[in-house]
Amino acid sequence: MNTNTLNLLENRLDSANVQKLKALENPSLLDFVADFIELCNPKEVFVRTDSSSDAEYIRKKALEFGEERKLGLPGHSLHFDSFFDQGRDKKATQYLLPKGKSLGHYGNSIDRQGGLEEIRTQLKDIMKDKLMFIAFFCLGPLHSDFSILAVQITDSAYVAHSEDILYRPGYEEFKNKKSPSFFRFVHSAGELESNVSKNIDSRRVYIDLEESTVYSVNTQYAGNTVGLKKLALRLAINKASKEGWLAEHMFVMGINDEGGKKAYFCGAYPSMCGKTSTAMIQGESIIGDDIAYLWANNGKAAAANVERGIFGIIKDVNSKDDAILFKSLSQPGEVIFSNILVDKHLKPYWIGKDAELPSSGINFAGEWFPGKTDECGEEIPPSHKNARYTIRLSALENVDPKLEDSRGVEVEGIIYGGRDSDTSCPVEEAFSWQHGIITKAAILESETTAATLGQEGVRVFNPMSNIDFLSIPLGKYLDMNLDFGRKVEKPPFIFSVNYFLRDKHKGFLNDMEDKRVWLKWMRLRVDRAVSSLATPTGLIPRYEDLKALFKKVLGKDYFKKDYIEQFTLRVPENLAKIKRVGNIYAGAQNIPQVLFEELKKQEERLIECQKKFGDYVSPDMFKEETA
Repeated sequence: MNTNTLNLLENRLDSANVQKLKALENPSLLDFVADFIELCNPKEVFVRTDSSSDAEYIRKKALEFGEERKLGLPGHSLHFDSFFDQGRDKKATQYLLPKGKSLGHYGNSIDRQGGLEEIRTQLKDIMKDKLMFIAFFCLGPLHSDFSILAVQITDSAYVAHSEDILYRPGYEEFKNKKSPSFFRFVHSAGELESNVSKNIDSRRVYIDLEESTVYSVNTQYAGNTVGLKKLALRLAINKASKEGWLAEHMFVMGINDEGGKKAYFCGAYPSMCGKTSTAMIQGESIIGDDIAYLWANNGKAAAANVERGIFGIIKDVNSKDDAILFKSLSQPGEVIFSNILVDKHLKPYWIGKDAELPSSGINFAGEWFPGKTDECGEEIPPSHKNARYTIRLSALENVDPKLEDSRGVEVEGIIYGGRDSDTSCPVEEAFSWQHGIITKAAILESETTAATLGQEGVRVFNPMSNIDFLSIPLGKYLDMNLDFGRKVEKPPFIFSVNYFLRDKHKGFLNDMEDKRVWLKWMRLRVDRAVSSLATPTGLIPRYEDLKALFKKVLGKDYFKKDYIEQFTLRVPENLAKIKRVGNIYAGAQNIPQVLFEELKKQEERLIECQKKFGDYVSPDMFKEETA
């Protein structure tokens, strides 16, 4: 630490907070902190250690500043974002790249030097009348070689409070490791009006990969401001590409066999495809619902949840379909609700909650009543469709005991799930790691719904459900995933699931609870406890095995006609998908040749099957593969 840094800290901070920083004995960290204290020019600075008193100080400030409001149950609070600040701003989220460097078609970027000058200009004196919070966190379990240290600078008590719920404390980890390598996040909500960010038109989220730093300004929505979430995922993907591990948009969960023996699975699903509902499935255990780090550990694939909490969409969470989560959200404990409706009794209400709709209340648009419209004449719903809850996983009764294991958990299966009305069967296993990465993960698509985008059935290309967060070229990312399977002696089995197969007359061919059966079949497969049927696209269940599982797991009959409808191979649709996605990759740069080769092999198998059996092939036509 240079003399200027020490002088600045001693001049701007009280002695207690200066000592908190000096105790870390980390010159790189202190130089970073001093730079932004000088630039943002806060009225006061608070340094958060891992102590419970420091955590309580931040919770109280969130209420004192009006960023949160108390609700009826102890520990529950409510946060509102601006009416126009209700989601991740993809357009304003940009990578700062040096001249001549590109991330390819999917990397939204600007010139690094110009971006840094702009964001530092915006941050100049932005906290002059505010309290700056400096907080330290750990991405991943404590005392783990694969966790990443992070520091958050913010003027939002709500952001600091949210991160305290979502992430492990990192002050003592910084003190012990004294590493110059850490992720850095700088945020300011900017000028406030009625306690929400006023200058939304100047909202910026800039990601500097060279310095592992994220800047966000003039925004409060957590997806833009809680830096350790998807913004940190971008930094982690870049770091992982240099170090030979994976940072993925995946849940981690435990699935039990009949005897109660657990196997751990990861799963990647685009939005609205059943990711959180799968991770929270009845009878199984959850380690995480959103982001996982995967690495090779003694010849096996290991994974850990980056987070210790959930920042989840609350729409349609109810006591019937989400019993465990609903119970935790309905009892005393530390929970932040955002952009929902609160009635005069300080009870929260959201779309899809199985409770009576209040006749009036306050929501993200102010005073609310049924039929209230916005300036365009559109009816304002009681809660925003992207309304959220923030809660610790430890508050859930199905949390897995290995959540905090510094070694992670051994991953035996990886699931890729999309929203697909007419092509993929409900569950299928890949032939190999390479086949799975290419034909299950790299060609993953999700159909839009009329409720969200106004046009139903538009297929969105989203390989590994991670396309929005790639901080490296797509071809390099595919190589990373393919290489990972070579680093372990027994790669995890790869599966695909599709909960949204439809018939134009009958509607959905799966019930919501059927996913419990698909999970149990996958659990049997990782132990090779049941055999399968080999199709041109992968391995599917035998009817006899599913019939037994439906009775055992759900207590209901499973009829052969339903099995045939669900698992009929739809050759034209599968061929169309290969062509559609193949064209996307053909237009991208430096895509590994093995992708085109694997897709070609699958195409040839499908065409050969089509010649023998026609366009739509009953599962009865396929041969059994022994377990």
